[in-house]
Amino acid sequence: MLVSLTQLLVCQLLGEIFARVLSLAIPGPVVGMGLLLILLLCSQSIPEKLESTAEGILSHLSLLFVPAGVGVVAHLTVLGNEWKAIIGSLVGSTVITVLISGWVLQHLHRGEPDES
Repeated sequence: MLVSLTQLLVCQLLGEIFARVLSLAIPGPVVGMGLLLILLLCSQSIPEKLESTAEGILSHLSLLFVPAGVGVVAHLTVLGNEWKAIIGSLVGSTVITVLISGWVLQHLHRGEPDES
C-alpha cells in the first residue's frame, strides 16, 4: 500500500511541477491524474495494489469535501452578493451540457437501427 500511495503522490508532484513550470491554468493534481492515466493506458492494466489503495482513498472521499465546505462558509457574504450570477451560471452550464450531450449522443447513434 505504501508503494502505491507513493506512486499516486509522485504523479501528483509531477503534475504540480508541470503545471507550475508551464504556467498551466489546470491544477497540478489534475495534470498528475492525467499522467497517471497515460501510464496506466501504456501498461494496459491496473496493478492490484494500486487499485486497492485507490479504492481505500475513494471510500473516504467525503472527508475531502470538508475543506470545500469550509471555504463556502467562509465566503458566504460573497455568495450572498453574487447569488444571481452563480445561479445563472449553474443553470446555464447545465443546460449547455445537456444540449451538447444530447447532440453528441444523436450523432453517435446515427445509422443504428431502432430497437422498436
